[in-house]
Amino acid sequence: MVILPWENQTTIVEFVLRGLSSNQQLNIFLFVMFFAFYVLIVSGNILIVLLVLLSQHLHTPMYFFLVNLSFLEICYTSNIVPKMLLIIIAEQKAISVAGCLTQFYFFGSLAATECLLLAVMSYDRYLAICQPLRYPVLMTGPLCIRLAASSWLCCFLLTAITLVLLSRLTFCGPNEIDHFFCDFTPLVHLSCMDTSLTETIAFATSSAVTLVPFLLIAASYSCILFAILRIPSGTGRRKAFSTCSSHLTVVTVFYGTLIATYLVPSANSSQLLRKGFSLLYTILTPMFNPIIYSLRNRDIHGALKMCLSKKPDFLLS
Repeated sequence: MVILPWENQTTIVEFVLRGLSSNQQLNIFLFVMFFAFYVLIVSGNILIVLLVLLSQHLHTPMYFFLVNLSFLEICYTSNIVPKMLLIIIAEQKAISVAGCLTQFYFFGSLAATECLLLAVMSYDRYLAICQPLRYPVLMTGPLCIRLAASSWLCCFLLTAITLVLLSRLTFCGPNEIDHFFCDFTPLVHLSCMDTSLTETIAFATSSAVTLVPFLLIAASYSCILFAILRIPSGTGRRKAFSTCSSHLTVVTVFYGTLIATYLVPSANSSQLLRKGFSLLYTILTPMFNPIIYSLRNRDIHGALKMCLSKKPDFLLS
């Protein structure tokens, strides 16, 4: 009988996340900074959700998808940042295998959903600018719900395939993950089994939910650019571009950091750089999204002023 290499090794039941730094003084600074960022992310995105829900004139397809994106950002950061803060300040670096796989599942599912939502939002902008007369007929309420629901469901199901394959791997040491959350690559490197099938399927599914939406976004904005250039007046061109500039900025930041993170060589010397890029798309991008969408958005400004000017019911009685 052939004895497989991992059969004589002890299967580990928990991982140790090494986090960002082992310097205690630096960790205090990092904790304060990332806690502030987390509060800003949650409060900023909740504010956008509430403004859209409470303002009747924001009940449009563009803001419906923005609410989905804001809700996603809250879930996305809440999946990673609280555990990262515990690692930094309380030195609670241990995480069970099941907990690690769960964190990876939600991280992968939500990141993939963001890719699809950004593609859906670019399609919405394409219809609004290139088909303005038919836009109300084409982008109906039921279609918006189907597009958003399909984005969420498709990505959670696809990531579940990778999760099942990961859960069937045997992890027998070492159990240290040189990261601040459970990402795919550090996990498979800790397995003592053949991970080629898992890596191949994970690559195929991740390519499907990142590359295909990116190509759709690029195609949509190519059509939008040609449509804007055909507008005779400069004022009309600026007005048309302003309706999609926020979304284009978010797409550029999100995909830029995502590509930079996973195209960086996997050598040990680049691990710090990989963590830095990971911080960009797990913390800074969700924090900037509310700022980008509200900074030059007159609709959001108007909704905020309207909500602030309303008196509570007990003052009116």
